[in-house]
Amino acid sequence: MASAALPLAPPARPARADAAAWLAVAAGTLGALMATLDISIVNSALPTIQGEIGASGTEGTWIATAYLVAEIVIIPMSAWLQRMLGLRTFLLIAAGLFTAFSVVCGLSTNLSMMIVGRVGQGFTGGAMIPTAQTIIAQRLPREQQPIGIAAFGVTAILGPVLGPLVGGWLTENVSWHYAFFINVPISAVLITLLLLGLPHERAKPHLFWQADWFGIAGLALGLGGLTVFLEDGQREQWFSSELIRWMALVSVTGFGLLFYGQATARRPIIKLSLLLDRQFGAVALMGVVLGVVLYGTSYAIPQFLAALAGYNALQSGKVVLLSGIPSLFMMAIVPILLKRIDIRIAVAAGLVIMGSSALLDANLTVASGGADFTVSQLLRGVGQILGMLFLSQAVVRSVPPEDAGDASGLFNAMRNLGGSFALAGISVLQDQRSWFHARRIEESLNANSPAVQDYVGGLARATGNDTAGLRLLSQQISAQALTMTFNDIFWIMGVGTLAVLPLILFLKPLPKHAEPAMVH
Repeated sequence: MASAALPLAPPARPARADAAAWLAVAAGTLGALMATLDISIVNSALPTIQGEIGASGTEGTWIATAYLVAEIVIIPMSAWLQRMLGLRTFLLIAAGLFTAFSVVCGLSTNLSMMIVGRVGQGFTGGAMIPTAQTIIAQRLPREQQPIGIAAFGVTAILGPVLGPLVGGWLTENVSWHYAFFINVPISAVLITLLLLGLPHERAKPHLFWQADWFGIAGLALGLGGLTVFLEDGQREQWFSSELIRWMALVSVTGFGLLFYGQATARRPIIKLSLLLDRQFGAVALMGVVLGVVLYGTSYAIPQFLAALAGYNALQSGKVVLLSGIPSLFMMAIVPILLKRIDIRIAVAAGLVIMGSSALLDANLTVASGGADFTVSQLLRGVGQILGMLFLSQAVVRSVPPEDAGDASGLFNAMRNLGGSFALAGISVLQDQRSWFHARRIEESLNANSPAVQDYVGGLARATGNDTAGLRLLSQQISAQALTMTFNDIFWIMGVGTLAVLPLILFLKPLPKHAEPAMVH
């Protein structure tokens, strides 16, 4: 999770929050819950969705990746949009458009329509996450802000782990379409709370021209092009494909515009110069790696269970939910942890636990089921709190106070970028390693071997069909190859997490009596 520093409190603020202030906090928390829930709500339902819209397994990763990439672009823009439109107007527009794009997703009949809807959801949903923190900081007195921070913390933890469960239940008991349609009534409640809890502010249209438009265009083109390049490169045979060549050009052009904006804009869309700071650069890199594990495992586990264990969407969602149990319990002792544990020890423990949990999942067999993920998921929940919680505090402590907002947005972007890389990497590995393992298994089977002939003959006699034996053998080889591929995926995530352990040496202890920053 990333963090955002609390803005300075307005000078004239009541000692106790009134009903309207709590309604505003409830609106911000509900909006953040809806946005974080939809990051992962498709994960367990993805096999069903892919089948109905005609998408392959590798193409299906786009449904998850599109949301993350759009979030990366919008989160750094949120503060500027809020200043330009006013907080209430900005959130009303975001909530309304999020609902509309959710309906587009629910009505999708093909992959292109679904991706458009998911990109729209990411843009508008991502805007509701940092603004929830702004509402808590602006509308609650300092002594009551811990209540709002705790509510937001629970939301940040619950959203991603509840998503697969909610999506799975709706898919199995109603229809996958309602994993998106559920946002309609929630948005109606959210809009009502916004109208009641937040005052109207005058728009400042002159700020429109102050935006870093080169940076905004560069961020969208660079990340969008890079994502297509990574997701489809393997399937399109890389640079032999005209699409991939174009995407490479779009990506390079986009990042060129982004760097041009860094040099010319009065206030760049995302302050990349912060990465030059030794401590913040280390924090950002660790955030990328933890994003890979968080989003990669929550995507890969349902895919494995659906493909090899025959789990339905609801059963897969329950397995993913396990990681949220220790996280919720540990949230209650967050203030104690921050005061008592050295940040370097906590982050190191979080990385070791997260890496070990991924390595535990690298020993799967074709007979593995949800129970085989229980220990690793519980460990992952503990590692998530230790790693991401303390890193989020390090974000705002490693930069000057005036850069805390930019640092938070950049850390969010790096975390989501890690998730995007994870999903793209899983797509590539599923194509490459499944083919590789299947060929290696086939090479080990000698067609003239008596053992192989007896085995195939036994399968043929059991089915009463001469060709059925070879077909069943082929299916078994495919299942073994896919299992080995998932083991490779989890092994890479585990080793990659442990590889960044030396970066903890760049971290500095947190101030002894500093108040915790809000976490996402």
